[in-house]
Amino acid sequence: MEKSIDEKKCQDGNGRPIPWYTYPAIEYLQSFNYDGKRIFEYGCGWSSMFWAERAAEVTAVEDKRQWFAKWQRDLQAPRLDVRLRTADENYEKTIFEDGRRYDVIVIDGIRRKFCAEAAVAALSDDGMIILDDSDRATVSADYAAAIDILRRAGLLQVDFYGCSPMVCYTKTTSLFLRRSFDFKPAGKIQPTNGWGNLWHRPRKQRKEFYKKVLS
Repeated sequence: MEKSIDEKKCQDGNGRPIPWYTYPAIEYLQSFNYDGKRIFEYGCGWSSMFWAERAAEVTAVEDKRQWFAKWQRDLQAPRLDVRLRTADENYEKTIFEDGRRYDVIVIDGIRRKFCAEAAVAALSDDGMIILDDSDRATVSADYAAAIDILRRAGLLQVDFYGCSPMVCYTKTTSLFLRRSFDFKPAGKIQPTNGWGNLWHRPRKQRKEFYKKVLS
């Protein structure tokens, strides 16, 4: 986490891109298999590369021209399509341009209330919607309205609190799941060993680690 803060990059310890979500949310999302899945993002960035490494296709919409130019230069992946649409250009309706439904929809840009309404309409029957920085609902009517829309759509809300890349404070990433949500696990067993977990090590190595920490 310290390296991510110092370098202002959303990357894991191996230098691979990760989203600007809370670490617990990232670990949970990494536990699923996204082969054949379609992803749509309101707001692009490191998360776009994270999804492009896993899913069949990723479509992201960005409203700021300078950021769009940056990501056009820096985000290069064969399955990633980044589009520029401003608020005046029906930003939230970009999700309907291809006439598709999406398995994962990320709301992490502007006009979250309207994006939530569009996301519910475009979500697959067993998909999920990710609302990042959802704790801002305590101070933002836009965030509060987005959460209300997703809950009234019958989606199950799961909140992941904790630290995140690039910052030194905690926040919340919320997942809203269809009640028929049934993504396959990425491995044979779920859950897997998360970051910092010791159970993948033999007993002797775990004991040596404990002694080193306590000494």
